[in-house]
Amino acid sequence: MNNIYLFLKTGLFLLLSLVISGGAWATEIYVFKDKDGQIHLTDKPKHDGFRRVTDREWKHKPYTSLDTASFPQNKKRFKPLIGKAARRYRVNEALLNAVVTAESAYDPKAVSKAGAVGLMQLMPGTAKRYGTTDRYDPQANVFAGTRYLRDLLKQFQNTQLALAAYNAGENNVIKYGYKIPPFKETQKYVRKVMHYYEEYQSTM
Repeated sequence: MNNIYLFLKTGLFLLLSLVISGGAWATEIYVFKDKDGQIHLTDKPKHDGFRRVTDREWKHKPYTSLDTASFPQNKKRFKPLIGKAARRYRVNEALLNAVVTAESAYDPKAVSKAGAVGLMQLMPGTAKRYGTTDRYDPQANVFAGTRYLRDLLKQFQNTQLALAAYNAGENNVIKYGYKIPPFKETQKYVRKVMHYYEEYQSTM
């Protein structure tokens, strides 16, 4: 049986794998709320902190109102492109998928409040820096984002610092003494990506 793992935060989710049978969940689901208030759903609880979600809870108090169908479809659709970028620019494929999962949940049309766009949430300045004129083009977006991540990994020689720089900018990592900046959003982002990175390393 495929594993089910959902990660939710303030009503938004990232779906790693979904098992559906006849329009209903094909197995029992367990929920755990961590210290950051992030909700984790799985069919294989890893510790006693998880509790089973009852059918009544799932039906009358869903953990998300978003459509779950697009994530697995988009993940399957863009995985070959992400793998191509990983090989071309020599970035770990599991790490690159983790970044895409955290940034956009594989939605090529995703737009953030700050104006970041696409699968790897490129800002205008980053797109220009890497010669990308169409941030909505999946290949251009992923290739530019992968090159940026590669350069950050080379610059900081540390995965978590590179991720922090991808989220908050390299100048902020330098400003705070080559440490993850004390921004809640950035700290949560790094933990989130590292979580997916660990999950994907065992499946890719």
